[in-house]
Amino acid sequence: MDLDNWVDLAGSAPLNGIVELTRRFVNPDKVDVFAAAGLAPVMTAREGPYFWDGAGRRIFDAHSNGGTYNLGHRHPELVASLRDALSVLDIGNHHFLSGLRVRLAQELVELCPGDMQYSVLTATAADAIEVAIKSARRATGRRLVVSAVDSYHGSTLGSMAAGDTRNAEYFHSQASRDDVLQVPFGDAGALADLLAQRPVAAVLLETIPATAGFPLPPEGYLRTVRELCSQHGALLVLDEVQVGLGRTGSMWAVDFEQVAPDVLVTGKGLGGGLYPVAAAVMTAHAGGWLRDNGWGHGSTAGGSELGCVVALKVLEIMQRPETLNNVHRSAEQLREGLAKLQAEYPLLVDVRQRGLVLALGLNHEAGGRLMTAHGFAHGLWAMFAAYDPRYLQLKPGLLLTEAQTQELLALLAATLESVSKELARC
Repeated sequence: MDLDNWVDLAGSAPLNGIVELTRRFVNPDKVDVFAAAGLAPVMTAREGPYFWDGAGRRIFDAHSNGGTYNLGHRHPELVASLRDALSVLDIGNHHFLSGLRVRLAQELVELCPGDMQYSVLTATAADAIEVAIKSARRATGRRLVVSAVDSYHGSTLGSMAAGDTRNAEYFHSQASRDDVLQVPFGDAGALADLLAQRPVAAVLLETIPATAGFPLPPEGYLRTVRELCSQHGALLVLDEVQVGLGRTGSMWAVDFEQVAPDVLVTGKGLGGGLYPVAAAVMTAHAGGWLRDNGWGHGSTAGGSELGCVVALKVLEIMQRPETLNNVHRSAEQLREGLAKLQAEYPLLVDVRQRGLVLALGLNHEAGGRLMTAHGFAHGLWAMFAAYDPRYLQLKPGLLLTEAQTQELLALLAATLESVSKELARC
């Protein structure tokens, strides 16, 4: 099949055909929900911070597929690395030893905070969360996992039960009170009370909860959680799938409090949007099972050698001083611009920001949903927070130029103007 045909299949074919065939063969509810908001999002060509939709419009991607496109769509160095690797490699064999897996595992261990020892490489972050839960239960001899209300850790049975309780219940897969309990994010007192009452294997937290609209952890909260876990013999597992890898202005979001977890989970951006790869990076204690049961977790595509090549190039780019310098510059430009927008639009009542982790809160119960729909009409793609649809979540690329950052602010201004007018008519 030639290139033009592949592009047609991705999204350049007649839009109505893609919509109807998606409804018929893939996901009818998703199509209907988008249609109710006046949307039919399809990606065709893509490059840097942009993609083109089924109507040929250039769209600014401030969603980045949950941070998958931290470095933009089809970053040239990542594409070149993958192309070179494809001339000699495939995914490899997960039973065999691999120098590429060693290099990636070692680099992740050295980049993560604390005294890490092992990296378990997986194909998806949800799988890495499963590894983290299994590891904590084996290391502690306990079963109970404590997570935060309105957290999200994936859609496998275990990761969903630990976070997305609504869908876990929907699929009759909800955890028992001996498997998972939840406390409010940021409430160290509630966590302390629970840890004092029940033997807990792991406290599993998103460092900054994504699907809840990026509420920032109160100052000192993560340090207190670390102390409580150590005091009560529970492992601290931090999910940095969406907010890690430089997005906050340091390699990991937890670096702001200089806290060392027992397990850190990363993914999405680690594969650069070109090859899925994720990892659970853990201490020797958390990964003790690897010393006596090396087949305790199997994953045919986990640690794919092609994925390792891409991930190593991602980490190389992330460690260049100019990358994080650009994050700080772009974040400050957005902070100043959003302050002006907040002063201009009374509808915008809250701005949450840590680096390039951003959420805009509107004084309307569906404000984030409206921003998503109106934004797409103006050429901006950003998703509302599923657990708190007042908020629009923004995860712009880490390599935006000053002009592109200003373009994002202009698109947000146009979207706020449009939403303000709609609400004024109601």
